[in-house]
Amino acid sequence: QVQLVESGGGLVQPGGSLRLSCAASGSIFSINDMGWYRQAPGKPREWVAAISSGGSSNYADSVKGRFTISRDNVKNTVYLQMNSLKPEDTAVYYCNARVSRYPGSRSRDYWGQGTQVTVSS
Repeated sequence: QVQLVESGGGLVQPGGSLRLSCAASGSIFSINDMGWYRQAPGKPREWVAAISSGGSSNYADSVKGRFTISRDNVKNTVYLQMNSLKPEDTAVYYCNARVSRYPGSRSRDYWGQGTQVTVSS
């Protein structure tokens, strides 16, 4: 099995910063794309950012220029540095990883349990 464990959420004032981490563990042969999604109350889950195994990254327009995604392939960990936070960034943040568990096996998506980020004064 594969587990994704997130950390780093919390309460921050508008304009502040937070850094989320998500570590993957378990039966892992390789990890392709890793990413972050978020879900605010009453809204569908939305994609935030993604990073390939080679380090290429993409961002939703709503966070571009404020958030930075990175990864450590040795530690199987993905990070999300969030700066200039706004109240509308308040949501539960979920990490996602596309994992191949064995050589030649098809990759599938795994999800973390979510971590709450609240931006409020």
